Amino acid sequence: MTIPAPAATTTGETPSPKAPVTVGRSPSQLMWLRFRRDRTGLVSAGVVIFFLLVAILAPVISMLYGKDPYTLYGQENPGLLNDYGYPVLPNGGISSEFWFGIEPGLGRDVFTQLVYGIRTSLAIAMTATVLISIIGIVMGIVAGYAGGRTDYFIGRLIDIVLSFPSTLFIIAFIPVVENLFVKPDENTPIWLRVVTLIGLLTAFGWAGIARLLRGQVLSMREREFVEAAKVTGASPSRIIFKELLPNLWTPILIQSTLLLPAMVTAEAALSFLGVGMIEPIPDWGRMFRRGTEIYMNDITYLIFPGVALLVFVVAFNLLGDSIRDAFDPKLKR
Repeated sequence: MTIPAPAATTTGETPSPKAPVTVGRSPSQLMWLRFRRDRTGLVSAGVVIFFLLVAILAPVISMLYGKDPYTLYGQENPGLLNDYGYPVLPNGGISSEFWFGIEPGLGRDVFTQLVYGIRTSLAIAMTATVLISIIGIVMGIVAGYAGGRTDYFIGRLIDIVLSFPSTLFIIAFIPVVENLFVKPDENTPIWLRVVTLIGLLTAFGWAGIARLLRGQVLSMREREFVEAAKVTGASPSRIIFKELLPNLWTPILIQSTLLLPAMVTAEAALSFLGVGMIEPIPDWGRMFRRGTEIYMNDITYLIFPGVALLVFVVAFNLLGDSIRDAFDPKLKR
């Protein structure tokens, strides 16, 4: 018995394959795609990640290197410093034993001071950035959503905080705060200086992000999705957390990314002015200050903290710009 062949189609055409299914991308996927195309952003992200890893792994790096930032190598080992306290070897005492040389006077290792200085600056700056962001988010959303007298008083408070010359007032307040907790014959505890710095940086830093978010909330609270949530009987807390806050993550992330390098610079500037971190904690600002004092005889010691601070701040600012452009492609540099 023969099986009949399948009948040919009248048109003589072969069945076409199924069309590919179009898959949409989420906003986060689109943001990541735009960010990956930005070479400046990728390079900046790599530099920032490198600094973060150095800060986290500072004890491991110090152990592998075989030195720490506290030992006075120049005073314990004769022949490293001359009679005037400067390194005997050229270029600040750079050698196979001391990769970045030694500190004039005390003779501490410069490389480990830089590594631990990253850790100090980032710890203070990141803590202050988190606190500033939290306070700014709360104050900005409350002022923008509540309106009326609440908005008026918070708005005036923001104006007052922004009107203060923050660096000058921090320099003036730090001795006052420490005199309240430390007796004249006692040394200032390191934890008190850290808490004071973080507290004052936060107190003078939250107003900028609060003003930005207040304006964002004022423009969104009359939008259709907020009005629809009110009609359905949603509570104010639900409207804030479910409707407003998800639409504010973009400016919050961008401002926080740009705020962190500003806090690193502020902490280094305060240490440079003599009211930041105290001895013996390694700190970039204090290293930079010491470098300006002895640069005529040892320019090398000034170069390392200056270059490290410059590279980190520039990389983080460029990263913040790239993140902003990735979130909002309509913005043009």
